[in-house]
Amino acid sequence: MADKFHELVFTDSVRKAQAHYYGKSQRIEGAPERDALTEDETAFIQSRDSFYMATVSETGWPYVQHRGGNPGFLRVINPTSLAFADYKGNRQLLSTGNLAVTDRVTLFLMDYPQRTRLKILGHARVEDARQHPELVAQLAEPEVQRIVERLFLIEVVSFDWNCPQYITPRYTAAEVDVAVAPLKQRIAELEAKLLLQR
Repeated sequence: MADKFHELVFTDSVRKAQAHYYGKSQRIEGAPERDALTEDETAFIQSRDSFYMATVSETGWPYVQHRGGNPGFLRVINPTSLAFADYKGNRQLLSTGNLAVTDRVTLFLMDYPQRTRLKILGHARVEDARQHPELVAQLAEPEVQRIVERLFLIEVVSFDWNCPQYITPRYTAAEVDVAVAPLKQRIAELEAKLLLQR
């Protein structure tokens, strides 16, 4: 458990709800200024091919967006810094606009097959990729650098791992292909034997 995360999210209203439903509440005090990512968080982040990102608009509404790419496209720069290249999309720029008003961001990373999730709180800034070609080269694979429009730089404040309860395992097409490859091979072997017996 990262103490800073719970210090930030266990607000008075949250603790009041905890007391109402469970008869007691949790208070975290004296947490560090930041909780640095460890090797476990770094390895998990670098293995993800997608995540969800939440921002808040100037009207107070939360907004959640999906981001995806090759595993590791969300880069761990150091134990308190993340970054990713943002590609051409639908031109709405909701997250970009929201972050211009308040830099608070939450990332939600899932590993559905392993029923694992990691939440990250941080402060983000968006940079125009045209003004930072060196960062584009650092944050994007060569085959996608031409479609990078923005760069998201995130200073991690804290993180929290959730329990696996109620996470439905889901698999990518690539994960399914790996899982069924031995079955396909065995079926091919059996079919070949049948042909020889005819």
